[in-house]
Amino acid sequence: MMSSQRSATPRLLLLGGTTEARQLAEALATAGVDAVYSYAGRTQAPLAQPLPTRVGGFGGVAGLRAWLLAQRITQVVDATHPFAARMSENAVQACAALGVPLVALERPAWVAQSGDDWREVPDMAAAVAALPAAPSCVFLAIGRQALDAFAQAPQHHYLLRLVDAPLQPLSLPQATLVLDRGPFTAEGDRQLMLAHGSTHVVAKNAGGSGARAKLDAARSLGLPVIMVQRPRLAPRTSLGSVAEVMAWLAAHKAALGV
Repeated sequence: MMSSQRSATPRLLLLGGTTEARQLAEALATAGVDAVYSYAGRTQAPLAQPLPTRVGGFGGVAGLRAWLLAQRITQVVDATHPFAARMSENAVQACAALGVPLVALERPAWVAQSGDDWREVPDMAAAVAALPAAPSCVFLAIGRQALDAFAQAPQHHYLLRLVDAPLQPLSLPQATLVLDRGPFTAEGDRQLMLAHGSTHVVAKNAGGSGARAKLDAARSLGLPVIMVQRPRLAPRTSLGSVAEVMAWLAAHKAALGV
């Protein structure tokens, strides 16, 4: 346990990479909180942040523990993407080992509405299996990390929307690439799906408003959505808004005696 940090000056690690993380970073900067913003660095041209920033992984649980100690971190906020399971699990284990308070800023998951045609699946392999056998046009709204799974269904034509162009050739033999950065609109996504003749949408249940447009567009077009559910994580304290996290930080700052 890191009992020596109970009297330390508060210093925060913000694990980011989401819209909510940026909003929290702005609140922290405005409040003058001593904090470091960390993100994985998968985007080639990330948005600038109002806090000191580090890029890249920590080297697993052991590497994160060593970094927390070296930087005298007293609190950690996990505002990573809901599918960044490995980073979130590492944070739970490293913080538990050191006695560093951890909270997650977590978007509520999307819930199907009237008119939605969702087929919920547990992972990407199940999403591939849920596609029809006949050749179809599939909008893969899942980012670039999970694209290779769909090489197992090469009969389909895939519409891909990515922030950055892939550095390596795609493993999908039939694909159309659109480079764009959200937030998106329902009408814009509707026109995109119509222009490319999309018959199915594959999405990860990331939650939030910035990426919801594709679901509204799919509903308006009557398209089925294969929805990949969030990975299961170890128990942790989760809050749903920047204001709640700021209140949590203030409470823990008081607990530190400063």
